[in-house]
Amino acid sequence: MYTETVKSAPERASDRAYRVLRDEILDGVLPAGTVLLEVEQSARLGVSRTPLRSAVARLVTDGLVAGRSGRGFSVTAMSVESINDLYELREALEERAATLAARGADRSAFGMLRERFLAAPALLDNGETGIHEYYALIDEFDAAIDAAVDNAFLVGALDTVRTHLARIRRVARGNPVRLRQAAAEHLLILDAIIDGDAALAAHATHVHLHLSLASVLAVLGSTDQAS
Repeated sequence: MYTETVKSAPERASDRAYRVLRDEILDGVLPAGTVLLEVEQSARLGVSRTPLRSAVARLVTDGLVAGRSGRGFSVTAMSVESINDLYELREALEERAATLAARGADRSAFGMLRERFLAAPALLDNGETGIHEYYALIDEFDAAIDAAVDNAFLVGALDTVRTHLARIRRVARGNPVRLRQAAAEHLLILDAIIDGDAALAAHATHVHLHLSLASVLAVLGSTDQAS
């Protein structure tokens, strides 16, 4: 019996350049202010200038890169003002998403996530590996919310916010106490969604985001004073 093997299409040069640069920016490998020169980056990534330009254009649309007054581009900074603006939008979107998730007909995925969040404190005892697994769990939580919301426009807006949130996460990575608190806050959100309590789900999300922002700003304030 003949079975046809389906091969996935090779990744385009522009997509690969975009993925690598985006990951490097979100992971802090390319910190704010890093200059991205065309010739330099083309050689480093092993792509020609045309796909690199396409990749950089997408990063500009994402808000991760901006043009310089001279030549080339640079990685954008996350100021206190921009972080406050991001959380203002995040609050509106995530509270609404939690409300819709709690009103959803099928909330079984959240029950399974709850069991895993109960084990999050032990997970966070495993150093950098545990932190990486914890954030992967957060990503699964976000995916479950997106599926429950079933609104492409809302999910698209949330995805944009999460792109920038990934940069802010680095601030919290060194604070295990805050990560454990955040895990407990996610449990409250999950309990409200599982119980179908839309008002409580939105309120628990509001509290979580308020504490998250306060923690980020406190760390940034301490960094500024140290500087």
